[in-house]
Amino acid sequence: MTYLEKILEEHRSKANEDSRSFKSLYEEAVVEKPTKGFINALNGQRKGEIAVIAEVKRKSPSKGNLVSELNPSLLATEYENGGAAAISVLTEEKNFSGSKKDLIEVSNSVNLPILRKDFTVDPRDICDARIMGADAVLLIVAALDQFELRDFIDLSIELDLDPLVEIHDERELDLALEVGAKLIGVNQRDLKSFEVDSSKAVNLKSKIPESVTAVAESGIDSAESAAVLKEAGYAALLVGELLVKSKDRAKTLLELANKRVE
Repeated sequence: MTYLEKILEEHRSKANEDSRSFKSLYEEAVVEKPTKGFINALNGQRKGEIAVIAEVKRKSPSKGNLVSELNPSLLATEYENGGAAAISVLTEEKNFSGSKKDLIEVSNSVNLPILRKDFTVDPRDICDARIMGADAVLLIVAALDQFELRDFIDLSIELDLDPLVEIHDERELDLALEVGAKLIGVNQRDLKSFEVDSSKAVNLKSKIPESVTAVAESGIDSAESAAVLKEAGYAALLVGELLVKSKDRAKTLLELANKRVE
């Protein structure tokens, strides 16, 4: 069983044991305050700059804990003050040590749009994201069949969430485009082997239509790797480990975004 299959089995099993009503969660989610416009924030950068989605991430399954005593609220505020365009919060518990509480704390601390990053396998996951304060939700093509993907995109949009559709290869990109994805993330990490191919995002960018907002994920470990992806035409970068472990996060954010210091 691959790493991804193991996690998906855990999440689907948990969903099967969840007795909560979708109807009641939907009714709660649909009356939440308006979202902040995740896609708009990524597309609103000045010429020559690239948006950075800064991630609140406690742990990596391959590297263990990234920092000791991470405070989601303080970290998110640091990201906001440092010029991040948006924030991603990992809420997956078992493998990443995240929680819904982390996202709620971040949502109450910053004005930036927030992505709930988790393994979405059930419609109630999308309702939960909206209720806890997210503005966008992650949908992984490799984790869903085509019908689920289409339904989850529709539900996300219905709940005023921007769905970030994550792909890993050209076949998954074709599926994402076929179901009408407008925000696509290219994850350079293989979720089966957990290895990173730093050329993947560059190679796939030419196949993503200009009408789609493209995000590069994983393997962004320096200003140099960020510059390559900006040159390739990406609107945004999703960066976790590099920022979480940085001694000067504001400086790292400036370098990643290619922002001018004024």
